[in-house]
Amino acid sequence: MIGVIDYGMGNLYSVSKALERLGYEYVVTNNQEELSKMKGLILPGVGSFKDAMGILEQSDLSTFIKVQVRKGNPLLGICLGMQLLFDESEENGLTKGLGLLNGRVTRFRGVFETGESYKVPHMGWNRLHFHYESPLLEGLEEGYVYFVHSYHVETEDKEVVLASSPYDVDVPAVVGSKHVFGTQFHPEKSSDLGMAMLKNFAAVCLKEEK
Repeated sequence: MIGVIDYGMGNLYSVSKALERLGYEYVVTNNQEELSKMKGLILPGVGSFKDAMGILEQSDLSTFIKVQVRKGNPLLGICLGMQLLFDESEENGLTKGLGLLNGRVTRFRGVFETGESYKVPHMGWNRLHFHYESPLLEGLEEGYVYFVHSYHVETEDKEVVLASSPYDVDVPAVVGSKHVFGTQFHPEKSSDLGMAMLKNFAAVCLKEEK
């Protein structure tokens, strides 16, 4: 069974319905005892990095998540949930993240080097380019996924960037290290490719044959 962490800032319905369509059992809860029994965890997220980290810290879910990762339990962060995996964010002042991956979350500049402006947030369908092999990408081909975000990750640890998508910069779109994964886009809203990634994550959690 997969646990969807409910901390009040996640796209819980769409993630839950996606798991349901794939035929995987799941629970949506903030109860740490119940979450600790899960085969893997999903950390969704919509909204402000600072607000989200405040809730995770106040509820001690931040410590719980780190402990579960140290135990080797798979974790998937989605959208804001992916950004929370990193060291820190510049959104609304510098805020420390979970520190599970190295990097900083920063806002799109909104202006090209030529001086021409571009749209922020980055919203809509954009193409993925794969860089490294990963269980999350196993058996998949590059394609289009759905983004909605004004902030993106910058990291010097290039090997954690499993796939990127071009905007003003090459946006880290799929990240991962060992059993920690993240997608900047919404896989549950990204048609067959996104659903296939969720299926791959479930297979990692449940050690099933795909």
